[in-house]
Amino acid sequence: MRVAVAGCCHGELDKIYETLALAERRGPGRIDLLLCCGDFQAVRNEADLRCMAVPPKYRHMQTFYRYYSGEKKAPVLTIFIGGNHEASNHLQELPYGGWVAPNIYYLGLAGVVKYRGVRIGGISGIFKSHDYRKGHFECPPYNAATVRSIYHVRNIEVYKLKQLKQPMDIFLSHDWPRSIYHYGNKKQLLKTKSFFRQEVENNTLGSPAASELLEHLKPTYWFSAHLHVKFAALMQHQTMDKGQSTKATKFLALDKCLPHRDFLQVIEVEHDPSAPDYLEYDAEWLTVLRATDDLINVTERLWNMPENNGLHTRWDYSATKEAINEVLEKLNHDLKVPNNFSITAACYDPSKPQTQMQLVHRISPQTTEFCAQLGITDINVRLQKAKEDQHLCGDYEGQDDTEGNDSGEDPSEYNTDTSALSSINPDEIMLDEEEEYDDSIVSAHSDTNTPSVEPSCDQASDFSASFSDIRILPSSMTVSSDDTSGSPVCKEGNSGDPVDLGDGKDLTTVPLKRLSDEHEPEQRKKIKRRNQAIYAAVDDNDTA
Repeated sequence: MRVAVAGCCHGELDKIYETLALAERRGPGRIDLLLCCGDFQAVRNEADLRCMAVPPKYRHMQTFYRYYSGEKKAPVLTIFIGGNHEASNHLQELPYGGWVAPNIYYLGLAGVVKYRGVRIGGISGIFKSHDYRKGHFECPPYNAATVRSIYHVRNIEVYKLKQLKQPMDIFLSHDWPRSIYHYGNKKQLLKTKSFFRQEVENNTLGSPAASELLEHLKPTYWFSAHLHVKFAALMQHQTMDKGQSTKATKFLALDKCLPHRDFLQVIEVEHDPSAPDYLEYDAEWLTVLRATDDLINVTERLWNMPENNGLHTRWDYSATKEAINEVLEKLNHDLKVPNNFSITAACYDPSKPQTQMQLVHRISPQTTEFCAQLGITDINVRLQKAKEDQHLCGDYEGQDDTEGNDSGEDPSEYNTDTSALSSINPDEIMLDEEEEYDDSIVSAHSDTNTPSVEPSCDQASDFSASFSDIRILPSSMTVSSDDTSGSPVCKEGNSGDPVDLGDGKDLTTVPLKRLSDEHEPEQRKKIKRRNQAIYAAVDDNDTA
């Protein structure tokens, strides 16, 4: 099965699908699935634009509304997660996932589905330590703080994913798992993005929550975006038992959708030929959702997940065979995701702009149907009740631009804030000075709370040709001796030797031209930003 993976989409669906069509003309066959790693920007109308956490000058309608209205249809099944630049009010309607347009499926706050037997999981948003232990308390209309906190990862989603036991084929996250840069060509990464150096050296770049999931799930592939650079890594996981076979995760981060940028990759993924060619729910994931329904928190109060510490009567919410069978009975043993997309908000009309469109907290019929079938409660129903009882939600346009103060509360289990960089990234969107200051506070002596394992010599070898169907990393991506010579485990072997992961493929490199430009010169030049609809002038300061 040919799977295309895209980095930060920024609403450029037309350009991504055009690039896929070009890949199909060049490649050996049709592309079966597109995975998008966040910043999808499913903007339906002007009200959605106001819920996107970017300065007003970056709010542009782009092309998603044409797919939402039915004017266009996605030519390939598209699955995506949320990032930190989203129409958050739209995605909030689908906390457990659902169709945002025909043939375009959102995985939800966290989710797992299957397609042709391939198990695909993901988690939306980015990590922020001060919001990690809060509940999902935000709802439209957002204020200046909640329009940002709405996309911050929460511990409940990580906890639910950590209940999974069955093997994961593909996992998506927007920000990178912390420490993954130690398993690829770190020297080349820092050459490309020199402002990452401090965070890499302090091991504070990336999400510790995602790193925790990487250690637990051990997927075959992990795809990310957010930092706007292409980077490949190979992580060999430690085995607890001697009898277990060693698992490896192929990590790939991709750039944003702009000309001359590495925003798209096509890979061959093994699939089950007997599996149906439609999207399916994952029975184990549904069972975990049902078991953890009572754990949902819709308040701003900080809280910890249940654990085996004597304080909780239950801490294991993993799926048993009996619980899975109960879920299958509820669904009549039919795991097919229904094609029940429906329009829930007015669609943008270029001839009739509506700048004063009201923000409404909506209940999606898709979510209502899903929750009724599974026997769980829609988070948005709980939020609306909490809003009526406690007035938790504020008016976005009518409040000051201030962040919530967590003083007097217990600190997060992770003591660093890693959703952005301590140095200004000239390639990202800056929200405002307050956000820049908030993102700049990182500890040089942080405790990551996740294992730090040095990569082996085999891991350090370049494996980028395994992501070689459309875009093969240049030969300079081979991990240099500077990255591996200090490792205590690298006593033998050549770091430049190709890696064989057992699939018979020799992972060597052959540089290719980029799909986004048919006539790119061999000598790559420094290119200014080409898409003024997304990014302003070069001298603007941005952050992720």
